[in-house]
Amino acid sequence: MGKSPLLYQDITYKVRGACFDVWKQFGGAFKEAVVDRALTVAMEKRGLQVEDQVTIDVYYGGRKVGTYRPDKIVNKAVLVEVKCKPFILYQDKRQFWLYLQGSQYKVGLLINFGSQKLEIVRRVYDKARSKNQRLSASSSA
Repeated sequence: MGKSPLLYQDITYKVRGACFDVWKQFGGAFKEAVVDRALTVAMEKRGLQVEDQVTIDVYYGGRKVGTYRPDKIVNKAVLVEVKCKPFILYQDKRQFWLYLQGSQYKVGLLINFGSQKLEIVRRVYDKARSKNQRLSASSSA
């Protein structure tokens, strides 16, 4: 049986490339708002459609329980959160997971420009595996 491709692989690879473009120029030296805007520009240069600060509904048990404003939605498919912290806390990862779980999106990227190296955490929400999702499983760029 062959290995199946990653969900939204083409989009997430382009987002990662845009992140490296921004990292090469700024590193971890700027505020989150500056990096966030630069990332939008870099993603658009790579042909991605970026929506900033869109309000999305959050559901629990099939009922709307609130709203959430992710930093970005890319190509109407991938949720993106941008941080500029010395390191990503467990709380940041947990909150990101819960936002993804409560929304209509299945793939999310939590990107941290504030540490000594670029950190990119990719999450895929799958109802069948959600109870077994480990928050420690992440990828660093």
